[in-house]
Amino acid sequence: MRSTTILGGVIAVLLATTASAKTPAATADDVAAAERAFAALAQEVGVVDSFRANAAPEGIVFTPDPTNAQADLAKQKSEKGPPFLKWWPIWAGVAASGDLGFTTGPATYDDKSIGYYFTVWAKQPDGTWKWLLDHGSGPTTGDLPGVDTPLARLAPTSARSPSAKRAFAGVQAAEARLNAGLAADPAGAFAAVLVDDTRVMGLGTQLTAGREAAVAALARRPSGMTATPLSGAASKAGDFAYTYGDVRWTGKNGPRRGHYVRIWQKRAGGWRLIFDEVVMVRQPG
Repeated sequence: MRSTTILGGVIAVLLATTASAKTPAATADDVAAAERAFAALAQEVGVVDSFRANAAPEGIVFTPDPTNAQADLAKQKSEKGPPFLKWWPIWAGVAASGDLGFTTGPATYDDKSIGYYFTVWAKQPDGTWKWLLDHGSGPTTGDLPGVDTPLARLAPTSARSPSAKRAFAGVQAAEARLNAGLAADPAGAFAAVLVDDTRVMGLGTQLTAGREAAVAALARRPSGMTATPLSGAASKAGDFAYTYGDVRWTGKNGPRRGHYVRIWQKRAGGWRLIFDEVVMVRQPG
């Protein structure tokens, strides 16, 4: 009886393994395709209706603080262009488990540059992708990469955490160390978690590519910044996570604040910062 039970268990595992092998995990191209479809729908039905159709039930926007996207969109009037808001992905990544991903790229309004967008995506139970967080860098200088720019993809990693819960706990610890070092030694704090393919944007900086460009961009940020985490999530594979939080500093005209959004990836040496963006909250008036 016991041998039959064991044999049945082995067969079940083999069948599950075979089934998973026949269903490949999502790729960065799948997430980019969801972003392109999102942008294309905006040209057809208008930005508000496209955002409603593509936002996850728990998706958030910053208005200026984190707000449920669907609740915020319900207050907005549907409108169609022109002028049109347009955007397209030039960099994307996805968790090994295919449940979380991101894209970023240029955005224009009435064909004039308005900077870069950043979107965190989650795969839904029905297999579709919906966005969890939508953010934008604000105005930047210089030319934007065109719509025909080849898509750059975040390389996958073999490092894993035992569960999403354990993964996010690790990310929170890494982020706590980073945030603690920002005010005293921002260069040193970031240096501990940056990698060759880290990208940074926001506060007037275009999307960078590479550690050297990221270091230069971070050096241009205001000194004395303090960051407080708010929320985020990790992938089921325990290799990928996003976080967001509050940022404060003192500028030329007094106290300022904004929000950061980050992407973390687990690598052989621990959790590494793949993306960091800070968007300033507009002051009244």
